[in-house]
Amino acid sequence: MGKVTGFIEFERAQQPYRPVPERLADWRQVMAPWPVEPLKTQASRCMDCGIPFCHQGCPLGNLIPDWNDLVYRDQWLEAIQRLHATNNFPEFTGTLCPAPCEGSCVLGINDDPVTIKAVELSIIDKAWENGWVKPEPAAVKTGKRIAVVGSGPAGLAAAQQLARAGHEVTVFERDDRIGGLLRYGIPEFKMEKRALDRRLEQMRQEGVVFRPGCNVGADIDPQELCAEYDAVLLAGGATQSRDLPAAGRELAGIYQAMDYLPLQNKRCEGDDIPDAQFISARDKHVIIIGGGDTGADCLGTANRQGAKSVHQLEIMPKPPNSRAADNPWPEWPRIYRVASAHEEGVKRVYAVSTKRFLDDGQGHVAGLELVEVEMKQENGRLNFVEIPGTDTVLPCDLALLAMGFLGPEQAGMLAQLGVELTPRGNVKRDENWMTSKEGVFTAGDMQRGQSLIVWAIAEGRSAAQSIDRFLMGSSDLPAPLT
Repeated sequence: MGKVTGFIEFERAQQPYRPVPERLADWRQVMAPWPVEPLKTQASRCMDCGIPFCHQGCPLGNLIPDWNDLVYRDQWLEAIQRLHATNNFPEFTGTLCPAPCEGSCVLGINDDPVTIKAVELSIIDKAWENGWVKPEPAAVKTGKRIAVVGSGPAGLAAAQQLARAGHEVTVFERDDRIGGLLRYGIPEFKMEKRALDRRLEQMRQEGVVFRPGCNVGADIDPQELCAEYDAVLLAGGATQSRDLPAAGRELAGIYQAMDYLPLQNKRCEGDDIPDAQFISARDKHVIIIGGGDTGADCLGTANRQGAKSVHQLEIMPKPPNSRAADNPWPEWPRIYRVASAHEEGVKRVYAVSTKRFLDDGQGHVAGLELVEVEMKQENGRLNFVEIPGTDTVLPCDLALLAMGFLGPEQAGMLAQLGVELTPRGNVKRDENWMTSKEGVFTAGDMQRGQSLIVWAIAEGRSAAQSIDRFLMGSSDLPAPLT
């Protein structure tokens, strides 16, 4: 633990952010570094709770009380060693994870929880600054070859673990750069890609081979991949976007979030994207349909591009400011949250449903007709029922659909492999992370469905242990999930 009375003496402080006018003028990360002394004070709030429920909230099983105590005592090298023991990429989770650990913090029963996520990010930032993050190549090679399909957090975590176990690992990625959603789904202002690139360089020096621009199922026959490698891991994510079957959906100017976000990321990478192919919010009335993290990513991007106005729509009612009676600790608190992107300018509209998109007369969207809805239980199911007389129209030059993902794309690789799917359309696995095809494993959103980065890393680490055990008979790799 940190200071014995720290949780009594000190209140939770907010993560520092750069001023809104400053950060809207560039694409750099919105968070500002947390000075060491105030951060140590925050770490000291970690209490002697007896049973650290933060472990229950973290799929990786991060040793949170340990490294909180070490930060408080200014023992940063030991802190990063504890952190790396359970998490390959703490700079990713420290930046992008919604911190379910904080929702389970015992202090959160009747007070504000410990700032776990900010401490985690500060530990890894200091580790990079001091040169403590180094390649860890295997001392002995096994001669076994493994193909990892997909370079998101699950695929990368598994690849690094397997390479450190001595296997030859090749990561296949259909995009032109490695990183999956970390590369093209997460905006630069949320996580600068230099954080990803330095990890990839570490992995290259550990022996991992990256093959971007290789679409397994199109450019490469997955059956040949299975024949060439001793094991295959499917970690392609849940990339099938949920659509909106509303009248006028065919109009120009309506895009999926994942058609919109990667283009700006490519420009941030320095790619020359012609204006005719680029989707820009400049001087447009933008409507984002979907109130989650992807919607917030679209919001921050649209504001930086110079949108005239932005509305973010959510079919669910506005959450309460504090836990409701049916949402007790240590469950994830379903409360009203304001992301950094929301601070930058948006009109958030709750409990509404899209009725139709309006045509400007030339085949382009010009507006969106909404209606307020309320939730009702009907025949044991929750339905959204329109409230008569609440129709309204908002101007709209650009509509972005950010309503989540349905699961993995089934055509191509999965169909050619013939792996069994779950009733929800995800790849089915057994307790050893193996699919219905011998020697083919799966991890991350491809088998779980749309989820959090911390789950993806945890599953990648767990699948790596199963693959290592499958190839070698036993494994010393850790596995946070079973």
